[in-house]
Amino acid sequence: MDIRKVKKLIEMLESSNLNEIEIKEGEESVKLVKAGSNSSQILVPKPDAQIPEENLISKKEPERLESNTKVEETKKASGKEIKSPMVGTFYGAPNPGADTFVKVGDTVNEGDVLCIIEAMKMMNEVKADFSGTIIEIIPEDAEPVEFGQTLFLLD
Repeated sequence: MDIRKVKKLIEMLESSNLNEIEIKEGEESVKLVKAGSNSSQILVPKPDAQIPEENLISKKEPERLESNTKVEETKKASGKEIKSPMVGTFYGAPNPGADTFVKVGDTVNEGDVLCIIEAMKMMNEVKADFSGTIIEIIPEDAEPVEFGQTLFLLD
């Protein structure tokens, strides 16, 4: 399950009057419980239970989520993607306080270092697979990323 979806669910739970939310996606399920409620489980795998989306999200939320998806699809269609080769933490600079490797609008050549992904206390450089101009840097600095997640869009 995408960590961004889980973060969004946490925000929705905090801003609602609900005490808990449970979502199933394929074989994975996530159960979020507000502090102070009488349930003690936070993440529970339940392969056989499914809650319809209309019970979890207000009717306005899916529209907003759909519009975000359309924006992402448009951006992806307009550029080439550089994806994360591993699960880890995204860093745009070689160390705290240093300038970032690349900025939006920079022209990069194949083999240029674009960022670092920290995985298991190892710093792994992510290099450009092709030359182009940076259109967008998707993750924020120090944000967790997943394998195959788009990091950069190049023109």
